[in-house]
This record gives sequence, C-alpha cells and structure tokens, in this order.
Amino acid sequence: MNAPRDIPSTLLDSAAVLDQVTRQWDGDIVRQLTDYIAIPAKSPNFDPDWAQHGYIETVLRNAAAWVEAQKVDGLKLEIVRLPGRTPVLFFEVEGTKADARQTVLMYGHLDKQPEFTGWRADLGPWTPKYEDGKLFGRGGADDGYAVYASIAAVQALKAQGKPHPRIVGLVETCEESGSHDLLPYVDALRPRLGDVGLVICLDSGAGNYDQLWLTTSLRGLAGGTLKVQILTEGVHSGDASGLVPSSFRIMRQVLDRLEDSKTGRLLPASFHCEVPADRLAQAKATAAILGEEVYKRFPWAHADCGGAVQTALPTTTDPVQALINRTWTPTLSVTGAEGFPAMQDAGNVLRPYTAFKLSLRLPPLIDAAAAVQELKTLLEDNAPYQAKVTFETNGAASGWNAPATTPWFERALNAASLAHFGAPVGYIGQGGTIPLMNMLSQGFPTAQMMVCGVLGPRSNAHGPNEFLHVPYAKRLTAAVAEVMAQMP
Repeated sequence: MNAPRDIPSTLLDSAAVLDQVTRQWDGDIVRQLTDYIAIPAKSPNFDPDWAQHGYIETVLRNAAAWVEAQKVDGLKLEIVRLPGRTPVLFFEVEGTKADARQTVLMYGHLDKQPEFTGWRADLGPWTPKYEDGKLFGRGGADDGYAVYASIAAVQALKAQGKPHPRIVGLVETCEESGSHDLLPYVDALRPRLGDVGLVICLDSGAGNYDQLWLTTSLRGLAGGTLKVQILTEGVHSGDASGLVPSSFRIMRQVLDRLEDSKTGRLLPASFHCEVPADRLAQAKATAAILGEEVYKRFPWAHADCGGAVQTALPTTTDPVQALINRTWTPTLSVTGAEGFPAMQDAGNVLRPYTAFKLSLRLPPLIDAAAAVQELKTLLEDNAPYQAKVTFETNGAASGWNAPATTPWFERALNAASLAHFGAPVGYIGQGGTIPLMNMLSQGFPTAQMMVCGVLGPRSNAHGPNEFLHVPYAKRLTAAVAEVMAQMP
C-alpha cells in the first residue's frame, strides 16, 4: 500500500512530543525496564510454580506502582484477578473529546520467554546491560516496554491539552504461554472496555528502524509434544540395534507424514491458504524497501570449506518470497527434545523413546483448533512397528489478518511516521502469534488495529542477546501519541 499523496499535518506539536517522550525514556523508563529485565518472570508454561515464585506478581506490581506514580489526569488502575489464572493490569483514562463515542484499547504483556542458551559472555537473560542505545536482556522488547510506552504516549497527548477519546489498557501475564488466561478476562472486562474503535498493540515487529511499521497479519500456532516409544527401558545398542528399531528413525518416518524434509513444505493441503491480493502487493512494496535485509538480518553460521568461507543459506533469496514464507506459509519447527542423554553421558544404549516439542506456525486464515485435531490424527495413526506414538497438544491459537485500513487511520499513520522518522509507514506481516488480536477482531469488527513494535533486525526476541532498540522505542511512543490524537 502506497502512502497517500495528500499527507496531513499532525495535530500535535511533534517536536514537543518527541522531546517529552525522550526525556521520560532517558530519565525514567530505561531504568524501570532495567529493573524489569533482572526479574525472571517466566510465563506459566515455562514456570509451572509461577504463583509460588512470585516473579510475575513482582513485575505486575512494579508496573502498576509506576503507572500510578505518573498521576495521569483521569486515570484509574487496578490489578484484576480471576481464580486460578495469571493476573492482568487494567487501566482507564477518561475521555476529554466531547463527541467521542469509541474507546482506544492499549495492549501489552509482562510475562517472558525462558532463558535459552548462547548469550554473549558479558550478557545474560536476567543481566540487563545498556549499550549503544540497546537495552539487552530478556523481555524488555518482548514486551515489557509496552505498558511504560503506552502511558508515556498518553502523557504526551495530555501535555498539549488536545481533546482525546477514552483510553483503556490491558496488560496480561500469560501471552508467552498462548494467552490461555486472556479470554476470561476480556469477557469479564467487556462492559468496561466500551466500544473499541482503535486497538494499539505494542507486541510486534519492525522491518527496520527507519520508519513506523504496521503489522498486517500474524500467523497462528499449533504446538505440542510428539513422543515415540519402542521400549520400556534402554538396552545395549550392540545387542539390540538392527532388531529393535530406533525410536529416532520411527520419529523421522512419522514427521515425514507432515513435512517434506527436503523443502520444508508441509504436506497437508488444509494447512495452506491463498495469500490475499492486498497482502501480496504489500509484500512486494516491503521487499522493495528492505531488499536482501529480509534474510541477511539473521545470524547465519559460517563454514570453512577448503579455505573458502561459506555462509549458510536461507530457503529463498527472493525478498518477496522470503516475506511470504515467514508470514503466510505453514512451517514446522522442533523447539525441544527429550529422551536424549547429554553428550558426555551418552553410552552405547539404544534409547527407549524420543520426544520432540513441535511448533507449527499456521497461515493467518487457518483455524488452529481444526489443525491440531488433524495433526494429532496424522501423527498417531498406524504407527510404524506398532510403536507407541502420542501427540499431546499444549495449545493452539488462530492467526489474524488485519481489517481494511480506513482513510483516517492511514493518514494518521503516515503523518506520524513522517513526523518522527522522515519516511512513510511500512506494512509488514509477522510470523509470530498474538492470540488477543484475533479475539479483538471478532469482538470489535470495526476497530482499527495499530499492531506494531520494536522487534526489528537482530533484536532476537526469545533467543540469546535479545535487545530493545531504545531510539526506535522513543519514536514509536511519540507516533502512538500522534495517532491517538487523530482518532475521529
């Protein structure tokens, strides 16, 4: 989608907005996020004893205390709790625009992914470090900054005395576990959400750090544990191999039903969908902006081949196809394994079982619940050698395709991007999953969705050396204030 020729001016003093936001980030927010990173508030799927450990409670209370300390005029805040579920932070800001009938909903989360390995020697998941404008550590960019940036944007909007619509905020603590606690809260809070006309979700990515990026689609997710068991206990490999089939070989055969290992293409036709024409056009426009950076931004391995250094290759070097592959193509990843001893402990034993944790990314228009059922049948039925094959799902979430962009929203996005980045807004699909977006699109079908974030090139959320690009976060915060000011 091209930027409109007639770009309106912003309603706010953009220089003043950015100046205020910058001072708040430098003077306070970076310090708040530094403290946040140091707390291992892992999502419930990765910390079953989260309630006893109290880390999620700590980051939630810290964020709530900070929001209340800002003394935003007309803001009310509470921590909402439902029995047996992770808590959420909910705030409301009274509207000052007399004729405004709709509400702005701001969203973020405070739970984190687990540590992972491979961090730089001077970094760590719970060891924050600020270096060259980047704040390293787990969760700062995904997505701890969101509640702080949201309030800073509201403050910048109010500082100029411009009328604004009613604003509510919902900050969850279960997103990295698939947001399985979120829908009950949305149902419980629905009367207080109001008629949502604009959703601002700061849990997404950016194609570069040079302009505002709007997320146009998100893939769905179907995950679970696939286990292949052939024996009740390990046996001497010299005695049994050749007679007892390897559980790993059976695993390979089972996965061959799902994926073509040569190409990575998923075989069930029902896991695929046609890419809408507008999304394909946007992918072509984005490819023209990003070029080879679409795939070169990843930390590829290098090999010495007879004195010549070879770099590992992506599935495609066509920027358009690369964007489609990571946003509209179903893909299988194995993210964990059990049944394998550590290398130093691996004797000559034929292992009794192999278990893989599977992460299946689904195109935005595929129903995740139906995909899980088909996946279970495909993997379990007619097991080779009558081995015991089980697939236990750990949850599923359908993807999301953004509604059509209205003229006011497109003008506001471009004006904000030009004001704070000097370039028009970019449109990009994301390969990740935010379950809330599909829920909100169904509940508020006329709402515009400002899904954006700070996860740009090499920010590496979920992996080692994750960082928050602070200069970009400042400009994004300012852009959010500008867009809220222009909501009709």
